[in-house]
Amino acid sequence: MLGVLINVCTVIAGSTVGLLFKKSISKKYSDAVMTGIGLCVILIGIQGMLKGENVLITIVSMVIGALIGTALDIDGKLNGAGDWLSKKIRTGNSGKGSLAEGFVTASLVFCVGAMTILGSLDAGLKGDNTTLITKSILDLFSSMMLSASLGIGVIFAAAFVFVFQGGIVLLAGVLEPFLDAFAIAEITCVGSVMIMGLGFNLAGIAKIKVANYFPSLILVPFMCYLFDYLGQFIPALG
Repeated sequence: MLGVLINVCTVIAGSTVGLLFKKSISKKYSDAVMTGIGLCVILIGIQGMLKGENVLITIVSMVIGALIGTALDIDGKLNGAGDWLSKKIRTGNSGKGSLAEGFVTASLVFCVGAMTILGSLDAGLKGDNTTLITKSILDLFSSMMLSASLGIGVIFAAAFVFVFQGGIVLLAGVLEPFLDAFAIAEITCVGSVMIMGLGFNLAGIAKIKVANYFPSLILVPFMCYLFDYLGQFIPALG
């Protein structure tokens, strides 16, 4: 768990620095920075989407995930919790961002990708934290930029990093058969579609309830297995 703890600490440290910087800039500049961050997040999403190998898996996972997430109203509950926490810690929603938006954006940016999954598997199976430590350095700078524009919600993403990556490390032996290169590529693709949606939100282009698509990430490994099985009978699905 050393690599996970280092990653959590770098997210907290980077977010703290970003929040200190945020206080020194006016709303006009903060809004401009957020729009720029939004456009960069869209770019990150596009780059990740290109790693997918089967678009049908992405479509099915997103559709079913959206139905589940909407039924559970994940976005509404998360925003409600964010508003409640904002009042408790006496922090307003400055600029265009909110605590929940900062949390969701940072959580996806920090946890979607091959480095997260492969690094956590290496740490759990081999005790090798090299990939996670490298990722921690990248997240240090990412958290600075995100918190400077999105606010305090980014620092709470450290908890998600701990739970998500820590869970993979502890369950590495169980999860390894399901998280092969194909599944990781498809998880990255689906997560990147969600990240691009966040970018549209941050840039003010749209207002998508991205959190409602969270179940899609859990469905991807199962869809990969299902499509691989069905591909034996229907080659177009494989």
